[in-house]
Amino acid sequence: MLLKKCIKAFILLLGLNSLIYAQTNKNESASITVNFSESIEPMKPLWAWFGYDEPNYTYMKDGKKLLTEIASASRVPVFVRAHSLLVTGDGVAALKWGSTNAYTEDAEGNPIYNWSIIDSIFDTYIKRGMKPLAQIGFMPEALSSKPVPYKHNWKPGDKYSDIFTGWAYPPKDYNKWAELIYQWVKHSVERYGKEEVESWYWELWNEPDSQYWRGTQQEFFKLYDYSADAVKRALPTARIGGTDITGGAMKFQDAFIKHCLFGTNYVTGKTGSPLDILLFHAKGSPKLEDGRVVMGIRSQLRNINDNLKVIAAYPQLKHLPIVIGESDPEGCAACGMATDPQNAYRNGTMYSSYTAASFARKYELARLLKSNLIGAVTWAFEFENQPWFYGFRDLATNGVDKPVLNVFRMFGMMGGNLVEVNANRMYALDSILATGIRGVQTDVGALASKDNKSAAVMVWNYHDADEKGKAEKVNIQLKGLPSRTIELKHYRIDDEHSNSYEVWKKMGSPVSPTAAQIKQLEKAGQLALLEKPLILKTKNGTANLEVLLPRQGVSLLYLSFR
Repeated sequence: MLLKKCIKAFILLLGLNSLIYAQTNKNESASITVNFSESIEPMKPLWAWFGYDEPNYTYMKDGKKLLTEIASASRVPVFVRAHSLLVTGDGVAALKWGSTNAYTEDAEGNPIYNWSIIDSIFDTYIKRGMKPLAQIGFMPEALSSKPVPYKHNWKPGDKYSDIFTGWAYPPKDYNKWAELIYQWVKHSVERYGKEEVESWYWELWNEPDSQYWRGTQQEFFKLYDYSADAVKRALPTARIGGTDITGGAMKFQDAFIKHCLFGTNYVTGKTGSPLDILLFHAKGSPKLEDGRVVMGIRSQLRNINDNLKVIAAYPQLKHLPIVIGESDPEGCAACGMATDPQNAYRNGTMYSSYTAASFARKYELARLLKSNLIGAVTWAFEFENQPWFYGFRDLATNGVDKPVLNVFRMFGMMGGNLVEVNANRMYALDSILATGIRGVQTDVGALASKDNKSAAVMVWNYHDADEKGKAEKVNIQLKGLPSRTIELKHYRIDDEHSNSYEVWKKMGSPVSPTAAQIKQLEKAGQLALLEKPLILKTKNGTANLEVLLPRQGVSLLYLSFR
């Protein structure tokens, strides 16, 4: 029996290795076929979700500017998640820190609620047509069971564990905590209206399996029951969920699901707790190898695969919305490349191509596991008044958009249904889950969509290793096109297009750019056309294109039907 198992395992391994070899070592030119007449499924706007640690950046100058650009890039309302919405403090932003002073107490221990800063944050979203993914957390100083020390002064290069202070502990009074949540939701309904708040999602805490929660697992479940009960008392139709675990905490998530479905509720004493959305995190793992950055897309996709499998094991959750609460190439947005050189991918086009390649596989994983994945939160925003292109994981620096933001502009132009794509140089999902994108060949892949008035094809040339390489000639065949006049616009992200970072470097990397230079950088940060729009020539609903795509470059072929 043991021998048979060993032989079977060897055959499976041999088959997997053959698959990997076939996907990564063929010396062949890249070709992509898109069939617009073969719809796969509606294209959910997975990309239209963003988040960040520092909530007070929201209503600052560059924060407002960036949120306006994010909102304008999307066909649908964008959801935004931020940490520290209930943290005690003066509202002054700092790295890995934020505060709203929503809850304090008088000398007799009576609650004092102050919603002014939270209102400033949510007002900024609502005015732009955005929606809060309202994170319930963290613990106010007056409610913390261990409040001292409370505020930290973390900076890049310090130990990450230094940030976990009094705000990470359970409440000393669960009833007071519940009343705080009830009053917050009630106030939100009064300020924004029942219909608006019904369109939001509420979720409790962040990574409760880690140091973000200095209590036990059962104490977290208790906190969830009190929080969910309070939300539903204030607005019975509100949507609440959890747990936003770290990517590898599937056992914690499984225990949470069991508690919500079958456990005894700490508030009601009945079976189960409300569960309207499930969240988890997924992170990659870049490393510095031989002086170059090598990404870890495999780790991020395995996190997604493993967590979706845990959820899929429960038939009761078949239609439950799922959101990847943080979905990124690695874990610390505020760790710049000066202190963490493996994060040097962030300013250039590698972040862009990684994003394109990884989102395509998120769609594929959700489809394979029959999951109702509705969003993947990109945990990147901006850091106010910081050095230019410091290497934070952000979408803009000092009000100037970085190349990665243009990938989201591309996604925003896609909609309708996902359609069939065949690409001979696109790595198979099983291969990536096994070894990443590390072979001789780059990953030349595509994601395509079509609606009644337009179609779009996103094409990338990605590899885990950050190296310069010759541009690839990509032959693209478009099939199933309508018999109408079709205008083609070709947008591009590479070293010469949609790239403020390369322009800044050519300026000499100025520490304090002049007003004229900033204007030039702002223009360079926008999504740019590779060439002038043209009328696409078709024959029997088919068109053939040849594209020269640099390594780590991304193209969007946008077709307008007239």
